[in-house]
Amino acid sequence: MNATERGIREQFALWNAAPQERVAPLPEKMQVVVGCGTSVHIADSIAAGLNERGRLARAVPGNEWTRRSSDYVPSGLPVEVVALSRSGESTETVAAARFSRASGVPVLGITCAPGSTLSRESDRLIEVDTHAEEGIVMTASASLMLLIGLRYAGFSIGTDTTAAAEALLKAADPAIRELIEGRSHFVFLGGGSYYGVAREGALKMQEMSLSQSEAHHPLEYRHGPISLIDERSLVVLMYHPETRKEESVLAEELISKGARVLGLGGPGTVSFDVGGDVGAGPLVCLPVLQLLGEYVARMKGLDTLAPRHLTKVVTIA
Repeated sequence: MNATERGIREQFALWNAAPQERVAPLPEKMQVVVGCGTSVHIADSIAAGLNERGRLARAVPGNEWTRRSSDYVPSGLPVEVVALSRSGESTETVAAARFSRASGVPVLGITCAPGSTLSRESDRLIEVDTHAEEGIVMTASASLMLLIGLRYAGFSIGTDTTAAAEALLKAADPAIRELIEGRSHFVFLGGGSYYGVAREGALKMQEMSLSQSEAHHPLEYRHGPISLIDERSLVVLMYHPETRKEESVLAEELISKGARVLGLGGPGTVSFDVGGDVGAGPLVCLPVLQLLGEYVARMKGLDTLAPRHLTKVVTIA
């Protein structure tokens, strides 16, 4: 077992140790959740959770917010920026926080690096400890920032969610090995707050295993992308409780076209229930997606501690 896999399997104690203090969005302010790479995918799920809990929100990549914020939020609308960065040093995220404060916009920073630049550029701050061995690929840190973000949105995420995620990972583990055999095309589907996590699953597959992967809202998959489905495809379908019926029909269709389907929360070639607290489904699923990337990388003889072209912190001079 390498350090990447240890970080995936050992992250659950860190979830239970994460800060419990209630930090809430500022009143009457739209929430703009900013990040880069993994963090902006996590931001997508957090923004969806904020909207679900009655707070207007959207996710924006760091440089997009700094350079053209009015393309995402009308000028003059009062906002609060929530900036996500594992290292607290990602150039675009730090710049977005700095730009926001210079414009009179308050910033809540969420980071795994106490004392970082983002910590200093935030008006409010939530710091959380990630796995000591985490390398370039974000695993436990991604889950932890999603956990903190869902709590910030107003969901009560506690030990029941941790237990459900750990149980799902344990149950899915042996099935993953068989599902990936002979597969080279990977699709991640999820709606609502699951969509950001689907994007993160696709990114993990790219980073860790250099494999072709993509992410979509489930019913959008028929509108063009389904043309790629064949006997080389593995689809991870994260079922949303509100759309389980139509997503089940899609799963049947994908299987009939040759795909294997890992159904999380609904039917598939192999399927598993997704438990945990209300609103925690994306978080519960995330470790399974991380382990999937690790196993495909191993199948291809790749080292996830040294992914191609990547560094742990993206900084731009």
